[in-house]
Amino acid sequence: MPPSANSASLTRKLAQIWPYALPIIALSFAVAMHGFAAANPHSALREELAIIICAVVLLVPSVLAALHHADSAARRLGEPYGTLLLTLSVTTIEVSIIVSMMLNGTGNPTLAREAVFSAVMLVCSGGVGFCLMLGALRHGEQEHNMQGTSAYLAVLLVLSVLTLILPNFTLSTESGTYSTGQLVFISTLSVLLYIAFLYIQTVRHRGHFLDAGVQPQIHHIAEQPSTAPLWASVLFLLAGLAAVVLLAEQVADGTERGLSAIGVLRPDAIVGALIATLVLMPEFLTSLKAARINHLQHSINAMLGSALASMALTIPAVVAVCLFTRRELILGLDNRDSTLLVLALTLCIVSFGTGRTNVLTGIVHLVIFFAYLMLLVIP
Repeated sequence: MPPSANSASLTRKLAQIWPYALPIIALSFAVAMHGFAAANPHSALREELAIIICAVVLLVPSVLAALHHADSAARRLGEPYGTLLLTLSVTTIEVSIIVSMMLNGTGNPTLAREAVFSAVMLVCSGGVGFCLMLGALRHGEQEHNMQGTSAYLAVLLVLSVLTLILPNFTLSTESGTYSTGQLVFISTLSVLLYIAFLYIQTVRHRGHFLDAGVQPQIHHIAEQPSTAPLWASVLFLLAGLAAVVLLAEQVADGTERGLSAIGVLRPDAIVGALIATLVLMPEFLTSLKAARINHLQHSINAMLGSALASMALTIPAVVAVCLFTRRELILGLDNRDSTLLVLALTLCIVSFGTGRTNVLTGIVHLVIFFAYLMLLVIP
């Protein structure tokens, strides 16, 4: 057998093995590093830096491995159940990181707010912008199902205002906060509204969330379907997500301490954006892949679904933890961030209002995204 054939055979074998080996390796490393950190709470700066670098190196491949198994499970479950599986998995990651940092770190009362706000901004400006621009550059105008997209935006708009803006205008507590009764009421409404949305998406009007009249263009270079059974895909997906949770917590916690040490004005905002970026990476990659093959509704399901789940499930989970541990929770955004949030959501309503998108639509979203990044670094 010629050397080129041997090389190709080895490459194929590695491509089949790495999605299964990497989650186990990354999870083992993350557990070991957490044990080391617990046993050495005052370790040297050099050791902490080495741990963070190793965590970053393993983090991105772990996300890709989780994405591989999520795609495999999604193909077997079909839409929208496959996307829903990934969305709920990603939300579990976000909740785990935030709660762990709040309980074990400095107990930052604004961390949950910043993470959820960053998730909505990254999705509605950056994620949507890149997907629309990439899809339009490749296919011209693209179509989506207006009924499904409008359902996403309606629920996301209501939850965003109730959770991140209304706390600034209540009278029973300080500005930016809810009373205990208000927290319980808003959290209950959020969960019930999300359950109603899931019923509409998966049972009542499932067809509203499928691509309307567009056949995805599958290329010969596309990834071959996995032959692994569904239970194996789900098992290794959970292992990969657990590894991402622990690794991302290491990176975010180290970043927060570093930013505070050098005197950054808004370290909580940057850490929140970092958490949102890390946990949404599988959704971003799924959405970009779907937009590239002219499957825009699938892309929208992944993007807006992740933001919606983050808003509807992360905040109630954090509220429950804060009430149980008697920790303060600040939800209301300042005027600058409130303006950006309303602008991003309004633009989504306008952009998806015609049922067709083009390059300009994506570019306008990216303008807001870069403005958000600028204010994140230079507040």
